[in-house]
Amino acid sequence: MAFNKLMIMLPLMFAARKLDGEDPNVVFMLRCSYFTVQFFISLAVIYIFLVSKKLAGSKFKDTVIYVPPPPQPLADPNAKPQYKQSTFGEQATKTATSLLTSTFFGICLTTGLHFYKGMIVGLAMQSVMGPLNLFENKFAKAILLGGSFKAGDTPKSRKFFGEKYREELTKDDQVVDSEGNVIVLKKDGGGATTTAAAASATGKKKDSKSNFEDLLLDTWDEGEKANVQPLLDALNATNADFKTSENGWTPLMVVCALGAAKCDAVIQKLKEFGANASIVDVEGWNALHWSAFHGSASGAKCLLEVYGVSAGLQDVKDKEGKTPLQHAKDEGNDQVVKIIEEMCGSTAGDDDKGLADKDGIRKRK
Repeated sequence: MAFNKLMIMLPLMFAARKLDGEDPNVVFMLRCSYFTVQFFISLAVIYIFLVSKKLAGSKFKDTVIYVPPPPQPLADPNAKPQYKQSTFGEQATKTATSLLTSTFFGICLTTGLHFYKGMIVGLAMQSVMGPLNLFENKFAKAILLGGSFKAGDTPKSRKFFGEKYREELTKDDQVVDSEGNVIVLKKDGGGATTTAAAASATGKKKDSKSNFEDLLLDTWDEGEKANVQPLLDALNATNADFKTSENGWTPLMVVCALGAAKCDAVIQKLKEFGANASIVDVEGWNALHWSAFHGSASGAKCLLEVYGVSAGLQDVKDKEGKTPLQHAKDEGNDQVVKIIEEMCGSTAGDDDKGLADKDGIRKRK
């Protein structure tokens, strides 16, 4: 792609330098061309930014992705493919914001150089290269040609950034974090994965609390394809109400939202171990909020069957004043809406009872 782009840029640059900058007709035509093209590019970039906000707030925002770097013309062809670990929501926001700022900065710079320095090469170059640069951006191209999520779409089916997912990574792929530190992804016998920074590995075993937290977070990262058996085997009465150190997620919240096979068995086991379904995170979400927001109809159904409607989970309002039913409706998760309404009544959560207990609140996102 970079080679083809260069083959366009060089002839265009030589041609632009031959234009007569003193001819008012030439200058007028260049201005018309440049500002017309930039007007439509600006509209496109604003549209991309608005769609990215919607994508960043979707139920897939916490999906872990591995994004390749932009193509480099002089990159070592023998180097290992390198991917940056991120989340779908974070990457969508970051990419759209970068595109918006760079586009308008470029317009201001080219316009300033033209009117204050009389330069016309920039006008000619960007009249042609502007659209090419926009469509070179995979995220911009995906949104302009395909829009936002449609029914049945997932980040994996759209590949907005040309990204990979954990199961798609090969042994030759190198993964780095936001600071450029290499991350080693290891698989254990149960199919779950653990993540560690290779450069700072000390060889010391993590304590049982850290191991369980890694297991819980890795199970969540696996999504609908997760193997929950290792988590099920690790559960006991001591960790049934475990909360992750940074986000305060509980095992019950995770499995109720996961939508993977055998999650119902985990929910039943957590109930037997005395897990408290009323615990909420920093946003005031309980396990039913998680099911409702992430569209796990099976999780919502099993949770209400095992813990009962009398537990009042459907009536709890989060810090925004929303019940699980309202989240399910807002996200378009109709199957969850149907289950809550059938099992709890169509007015579930319309009263003010069951407001979130701040003692259990933890950061979720």
